Amino acid sequence: MRSLIVVPAYNEAGNVGRLVRAVRSCGLDQDCLVVDDGSSDATALEAKEAGALLVRHPVNLGVGAAEQTGYLFALERGYEAVVRLDADGQHPPAAVSTLLAELESGRADVVVGSRFLEAGGFRSSLPRRLGIKYLCWIIELLCGLKVTDPTSGMRAVNRRVLSLLARAQPEDYPEPESLLWLHRKGFRIREVAVRMAERAGGSSSIGSLGSLYYLVKVTLALVMATLRRAGR
Repeated sequence: MRSLIVVPAYNEAGNVGRLVRAVRSCGLDQDCLVVDDGSSDATALEAKEAGALLVRHPVNLGVGAAEQTGYLFALERGYEAVVRLDADGQHPPAAVSTLLAELESGRADVVVGSRFLEAGGFRSSLPRRLGIKYLCWIIELLCGLKVTDPTSGMRAVNRRVLSLLARAQPEDYPEPESLLWLHRKGFRIREVAVRMAERAGGSSSIGSLGSLYYLVKVTLALVMATLRRAGR
């Protein structure tokens, strides 16, 4: 299965180069594409010097648009699968092969790396863990899908899914909404255990107040997606 690692990145200088080198040091056969989403720092230069393929947005469009650019790139160049990693170093490149093995087994169309299937690794703060549990609950309530880590950005998708995501993506925080959407379209979603690390450097784009805003916004997006479907 010819696959592409896609790394959306916004102002991740100091992190993205380290991640690309880690991907290469793992001996992975996959190409690595960094989508620089209008960064104002040296993200693009760092990614290129580390040996990644590079696409640049002239302005910041958001993580959903950056992911979609990666899926379009993969679709147009004939890749059969995409593995998405965050640029901040939380997702271990060594686990890429685990996600792809599950995908290649034919048991799933989407494979999500979960922090909560096994003990160990970085799991974020208590308020964020409670927020994740809440999202698990509302996703199961709205569509019947049981997951443990709906905000995880570490995921692998096959050609059928990437073809769909190349045409449409939730804009701001696509992880939970895309799971609901793909489940409703009949795609098989599975999780595998992954031990993640703390952000290698810099700070998250979602602060304390931002986390509450995030939960409200994602909840509204999930409910609206459900209502739109019910009205058809």
